[in-house]
Amino acid sequence: MTVTAAISGAAGSATWADALLLSFAQAGYVQAQPDILQPAEPFLDLSGEDIRKSLYLTTDASGEELCLRPDLTIPVARDYLASGRAGEPAGFSYLGPVFRYRGGQPSQFLQAGIESFGRQDRAAADAEMLALALEATSAFGLNNVEIRTGDVALFNALIDALDLYPVWKRRLIKDFNRKVSLTDDIERLTLATAPGRNEYEGVLAALAGSDRKAALALVADLMSIAGTTNVGGRTVDEIADRFLEQSTLKSGALPRDALATIKRFLAIAGDPDEAVAQLRALADDTKLNITAAIDQLESRVGFMAARGIDTRLTRFSTSFGRGLDYYTGFEFELHAKGNGIEPLVAGGRYDGLMTQLGATAPIPAVGFSVWIETMMQLGKPVGSAS
Repeated sequence: MTVTAAISGAAGSATWADALLLSFAQAGYVQAQPDILQPAEPFLDLSGEDIRKSLYLTTDASGEELCLRPDLTIPVARDYLASGRAGEPAGFSYLGPVFRYRGGQPSQFLQAGIESFGRQDRAAADAEMLALALEATSAFGLNNVEIRTGDVALFNALIDALDLYPVWKRRLIKDFNRKVSLTDDIERLTLATAPGRNEYEGVLAALAGSDRKAALALVADLMSIAGTTNVGGRTVDEIADRFLEQSTLKSGALPRDALATIKRFLAIAGDPDEAVAQLRALADDTKLNITAAIDQLESRVGFMAARGIDTRLTRFSTSFGRGLDYYTGFEFELHAKGNGIEPLVAGGRYDGLMTQLGATAPIPAVGFSVWIETMMQLGKPVGSAS
């Protein structure tokens, strides 16, 4: 099925697509058209092997594993990095089919969106993404939407400022990004570990509190002596991380003052201005240095207001996250009022992705995806026939 046919079948005309792409173009975002067939490795590396069962895979003559693109963020980012403009400010829009196994739902569906690379004015760029996302919903006649926002950089700053073992910090950040019930997980991690000794408990005790580099070196040396590079399919890195986690868990519970601070932080929610005030009070009370992350949030809120977004109607929550490891800061979802399960638009900041894709230096990046199916079900494209 061609893109034109898919658009026509979804809306009965291309009017809404024209309006959507025109709004993106007017904002300075050039339409990108990345290849449908993509290397599978970046998707597997960034999303984990669990995504394999959702991909449509093949192998070329050289043995490289390829897939039909399951989304457009990574393909657009790869094309930007290969363009010779890597590191320079550049913005791209897109509208096209993606391919992903989704149970009883069609495996081919449309995705639209924007990706912005290289802008150093992060707060302004974040606000622009939210404003353009709201314009996208307006193109479908959906003007009364619920705005949900969060900022994983705030949580990362809090965890970095707390006096915790490195493995505790990695564990908590990983659980936050993966959208588990973090409070429940923290409670579980404060309990005493199961009683009983084993033959390597002394090694675990020696590792407690070590940094990851030291643990990785030890495990690599031990495995080299044993003449193996993996055990049960797990790599040296995975085994080292497991040793570190177990040693730290056995060394004692998460400090109660840290637990109380994390719980207080995760309870902060409301409109962004209220959240900023609560976060500054938390920083003052705990004497934790998270000021830079709070300042970034406050600056973003100011740019949002400057773009005409009523921040009083915007919900901010410190516990909000989209469940993806590569987000590094601002995250948001737009939902239709009364239909809060599937987002209309979702996105955020992912500054770490570009180096993971091969950039030699960090490149700021922020963007969003438009869920065309949900928009079509709940809205009425502007200019469509009655």
